[in-house]
Amino acid sequence: MSDAPTSKFTPAPMDSSKRTWLIASSCAGAAGAAALATPFVASFAPSERAKAAGAAVEVDIAGVKPGEKITVEWRGKPVWIMRRTPEQLETLKQVEGELADPNSDRTAFPTPEYAKNQTRSIKPEVLVAIGICTHLGCSPGDKFTPGAQPSLPDNWPGGFFCACHGSTFDLAGRVFKNKPAPDNLEVPPHMYLSDNKLLIGEDKKA
Repeated sequence: MSDAPTSKFTPAPMDSSKRTWLIASSCAGAAGAAALATPFVASFAPSERAKAAGAAVEVDIAGVKPGEKITVEWRGKPVWIMRRTPEQLETLKQVEGELADPNSDRTAFPTPEYAKNQTRSIKPEVLVAIGICTHLGCSPGDKFTPGAQPSLPDNWPGGFFCACHGSTFDLAGRVFKNKPAPDNLEVPPHMYLSDNKLLIGEDKKA
């Protein structure tokens, strides 16, 4: 009696950074075509070995126009970089009463001191945030257009929507009240090397 055949192929173990990325991407499809429109900037990423070690990532944002967002990878996580318009910045003032943590006081995902402000940023117009929902690790989609639309309130100011469980965030990554996500989106350590060059993963205090 012969043994049952065995496969010649043994799956390689998945490293932790890829696992994190897969979790973060698990709900991106549910967010619709908007997620596909977000450019992914791979050319600025360091080598795989350096990324696994948590190396900082340099990003040139000179080509990011007002209202646009790009995504880079740092430590296996998607980092959003968005250049907000003056109109988008105005909405941050208007929604503070509807937010769960408008001043970023909660400590589960500590906000760097230089981003503990209304815009959660060093330069008011440039948002730098990790694009992973603080609920179960899905990746929210872009919902920048204000106004009534499916799954969003009639007075939607523009922001980010996690289609997995319905959490919503303003254009500073601050979570709205009474949503499954308990905290604002994480702001990673970062600093400016020049007017248009960002370093993600290090800051002046690091």
